[in-house]
Amino acid sequence: MKIGPISISPRTIRNLRKEFRSSGLARIGVVLITLMVLVAVFAPFIAPHNPRTQNLDESQLPPLGFTKTTEQTSTEMVNGSLQVVNETVQVNATATYPLGTNSLGQGMLSRAIYGARTSMLVGLFGTVLAAVLGVTVGLVAGYYRGRTDDVLMRVADVSLAFPSLVLAIALIGLFSRFQADVAVGVTDPFVTTGLAGAFRNAVGLPTPMPETFVLPSVVILVVGFVNWVWFARIARGEAMSIREEEYVKAAKALGASDTRTVVRHVLPNAITPILVLATIQVAAIILLESSLSFLGFSGTTLSWGFDIAQGRGYLSSSWWIATVPGIAIVLTVIGINLVGDWLRDALDPGIEGEGGM
Repeated sequence: MKIGPISISPRTIRNLRKEFRSSGLARIGVVLITLMVLVAVFAPFIAPHNPRTQNLDESQLPPLGFTKTTEQTSTEMVNGSLQVVNETVQVNATATYPLGTNSLGQGMLSRAIYGARTSMLVGLFGTVLAAVLGVTVGLVAGYYRGRTDDVLMRVADVSLAFPSLVLAIALIGLFSRFQADVAVGVTDPFVTTGLAGAFRNAVGLPTPMPETFVLPSVVILVVGFVNWVWFARIARGEAMSIREEEYVKAAKALGASDTRTVVRHVLPNAITPILVLATIQVAAIILLESSLSFLGFSGTTLSWGFDIAQGRGYLSSSWWIATVPGIAIVLTVIGINLVGDWLRDALDPGIEGEGGM
């Protein structure tokens, strides 16, 4: 299999298949990630309700299998005078909202489904941006070495000196200073073409669904700028080693330019650790995006981090508001890390696989 200048050898494919068959954890990871991707893509078809629709009469309903006890205050006419009566009321779950509702009566299952879109998009696009920046810088630094290497790696060291969350907040503030839009609206093709509406009518689900979803563009740029340094360090180390190989020297002796040598020979042979790191970085970026959403910097209200922030004031009475998106984050990150472990074990012959469960 060949993708551009990068080819995947039959041996690598065999290693991937062998490790996948022998590792139960790898299969669990692939199932979790596949499920999250499908949920994010087909959210308008499977979400029980519009995640933005408020229904205050159904606020703070518990998930199926749970009940909630609350104090209710009312007034009654007793012996010709009004008296305040406090009574304990038990709120039961309903199948209409299987994972309960938040303080605005919005279904937590629908919000978790649509929140997957934000996290998966930011994780994917943020990782691609970080990889492009970091790998480019790392290959240039490792291939040319000398003063070029010193300058680029000192920039990387400065980036590493700041905690990721602090640096991300600072960069968001910098973009805001230039009045850059924190997020952009993207039209949902399934809704605007009527496919989602027709399906929901056929199966009896409520309509309509949101016609647009928010892509936090500035957050994607920020997480890419925050995480590029890890790719740069990996790519630099690989480039410094590969540039001394005989096939690289032979290519240069035959007149190949530096750009062609790096693209055709250095990058393809450095791709294995970069792919493994990219997988792990998707999980790290999802966690960073959730932290930014929790603090109110994402620009969208359909985010797992935002829902956790909204639920922190109700932990003692309506714990599911923060727990449901928290579980979604945990499952997604675990799935991505399991896939990353599978790729590491399969692509690096010097590391023993974990085997079955």
